Amino acid sequence: MSRMNTIDTKSSQVAYWTYGDSALQPLVMIHGFRGTHHGLELIAKRLSSEFYVIVPDLPGFGDSPAFSNQPHDLTGYTSFLADFIKHLNLSRRPYILGHSFGSIVVSSLVASSNDITPKLVLINPIGAPALEGPKAIMSRLALLYYRVGQALPSKLAHPWLAAKPIVWVMSRLMTKTRDKQLIKYIDEQHYTHFSRFSNSTSLSQAFETSISHNIREFAADIKIPTLMVVGEQDDITPLDKQRELAKLFPNVELKTIKDVGHLVHYETPDVAADYIRNFLQPNS
Repeated sequence: MSRMNTIDTKSSQVAYWTYGDSALQPLVMIHGFRGTHHGLELIAKRLSSEFYVIVPDLPGFGDSPAFSNQPHDLTGYTSFLADFIKHLNLSRRPYILGHSFGSIVVSSLVASSNDITPKLVLINPIGAPALEGPKAIMSRLALLYYRVGQALPSKLAHPWLAAKPIVWVMSRLMTKTRDKQLIKYIDEQHYTHFSRFSNSTSLSQAFETSISHNIREFAADIKIPTLMVVGEQDDITPLDKQRELAKLFPNVELKTIKDVGHLVHYETPDVAADYIRNFLQPNS
C-alpha cells in the first residue's frame, strides 16, 4: 500500500509516495525522463517489506510542479534531490536508486557527496553520450521535436508533445517482451503517465539535460558500493557500453537481465527487485 505526501523544498513543492514501514531502512528511488513515480511502483512494492521506499515525482512531472525560479538542468535536479532528502528528516542515511535519467541525477548527487548514502543502485543507467555514435541522429531529431514544442503556443504545445502516436512509438521502441498482456499494460502506463508534464519549457529543458550528460562523468568519483542493473537488449545504452561504464567505478557490481531492454522496471520487476534486495541486504 502506498501513501502520497508533499514537501516544500527550496526549489518547489514535490509530491512523493511511500511504500512500507517508516521504521525500515529508507530507500529513495528516482524515475526517468517523462516518467512519474508510477514507473517504479512495481519494484517499490516488491521491496516494501524490507525497505521504507520513497519515490517522488521529479519537479515538472506527475504531481510535482515545475521549478519556479531555476532551469530544469542537472544542477537544478541535483540540488533538488539533496534538498528533498534533507527535508525527509530520515533517522538513517537512505539507499538511493535511479532509473534512466534518474540515474544521471542520483549519480551527480552521490559523486559530489559520497556520504549521503551507503549504497547506490542504477537501473538502465545512461552510460554513453547520446549525441555521439549511431544514436546521435535520433537524439538530435528528438531534441528538435522538443524545441519545436517549446516554441509553440501553450494551447498547441501539449497536443504536440503528448500526441498518442508519438507516445505509442516511444513505448514500442523500448518494449522487448512478446507477452501481449504485458505490452498492453506498458502501453497503458505510457499513455496515462508519459505526458503528465508541467509545461513544454520544463519538458524541453529536462530532455536537453537528459541527453547532455551521462554516468561516465561521475563514475570515478563514486566510491561507495554501486549496483548496475541493465537489460541486455537496451537500445539507449547498449550492453557493451554498460560494461565499459562499469570499469570506471571503483566499487561496482554489474547485473544483466536477458530478453529485456530499457524497461526493466516494467518487464522484469521481480528479477530487478531480487538483485536490488541481495545487494542492499547481502546477509538476508
